[in-house]
Amino acid sequence: MKKIKDFIKYEFIGLKVEVIRSSNKFMQGIYGTIIDETKNTFKIETEKGVKIVPKQNNTFLFYFNDYWIIIDGNLITDRPWERIKKKNKKII
Repeated sequence: MKKIKDFIKYEFIGLKVEVIRSSNKFMQGIYGTIIDETKNTFKIETEKGVKIVPKQNNTFLFYFNDYWIIIDGNLITDRPWERIKKKNKKII
């Protein structure tokens, strides 16, 4: 990958993710594999079942190609195909 900031343009489905900060204390610490994505949510398969996690007001830690990437969920509240066109100045 040329630049970490280009990560936002990649497909998130199939990646390991953890919610590291959240305005909802019950969301913090959710860890698993993203199995679906909408404009405002991730569907994450965890050991305890499938959880639907909103992107807004959460900070995510993605595991991607031997990198740990922290992204504010407010920056990725777009449909996946819209995210490709969007220019992001602030990633972390």
